[in-house]
Amino acid sequence: MQPTELIPEAWRAPAARMADALRTLDRVIIAGHVNPDGDALGSVAAMGCLLRGLGKECVLYSKSGVPPYLGFLPLPGTMHDSLQRLPFRPVAAVLLDCGEPHRLGDELEKALPGLTGVNIDHHLGSEGMGTLDNWIEPRAAATAQLVAYVAISAGIPLEGKLGQALALGLITDTGGFAHGNTSAAVLHLAAHLVDRGCDIALLRQQLENCWSMGRMRLWARLMERIQLLADGTLAFCAVRLDDLQSCGATKEDLEGFVEQMRRLAGVRAAALLREDAPGVHKFSLRSFGETDVRAAAATLGGGGHRNAAGGTLRMEAAQAAETLIKAVAAVL
Repeated sequence: MQPTELIPEAWRAPAARMADALRTLDRVIIAGHVNPDGDALGSVAAMGCLLRGLGKECVLYSKSGVPPYLGFLPLPGTMHDSLQRLPFRPVAAVLLDCGEPHRLGDELEKALPGLTGVNIDHHLGSEGMGTLDNWIEPRAAATAQLVAYVAISAGIPLEGKLGQALALGLITDTGGFAHGNTSAAVLHLAAHLVDRGCDIALLRQQLENCWSMGRMRLWARLMERIQLLADGTLAFCAVRLDDLQSCGATKEDLEGFVEQMRRLAGVRAAALLREDAPGVHKFSLRSFGETDVRAAAATLGGGGHRNAAGGTLRMEAAQAAETLIKAVAAVL
């Protein structure tokens, strides 16, 4: 199969259009949402490789830096966490896996009006932040999948650091190729990355086999706290501020916990409510098949995908729990 054949027919035109848009840019800042997951970081790293392959001057940016659990990913340059210490003054921005300016961090959000923007994302609910062009495709399993198609359209081989970054994005947002968004196109792309030298087994080992004792203690505590509600179809768990501190864990140590909750027999949706500060709670929702947790998240001001969504509730803990449980139960 030729690389261009990896691109679904309906996406060939937008992928080519985005490649053309990137060719017009230079002195580019590349960014995804704050507190990046594997898809956001992988997409940013892959885009850095792509732009450098096109001979462009570019810099990687994340206000919150690289999470320690993703520190194994080789980047095509330094990840900057401040606009004040960049090697050049950006005139363009490529924004990835993010459809809302505030999720880029306040510093970059304020700078956006002065930058020529391109936005590639796979989340529902956004028309795109790019001033030059946008490709928002909710049917894609990951933003990294779209970046791969843009790279192919630009004539950049999917190998080396680029291939590893793309694979990380695919692995993260498909749950290791186990979620319902793992389409034939995703598997064809993954097979191509392996053919080009990407070691997916090693990536999964680096991603999954790096637990700290703090994370193990935190998960043990939260496993005992899970509640089954709505006749056993909803698994709910609340994480308090002092849980992380007393277990010696970080927010990143919660990555993947809500997916484990969904493994309980009979559960159609899992809801994790994390206290970030007094009166501020972040929620994460997961489901399977036709159960639409994005619909629940949307009623609370959040967003995401049908089977993976989230948002923030600004209220006291008991009210936040009651509000979230009621919203999710309504879609079951």
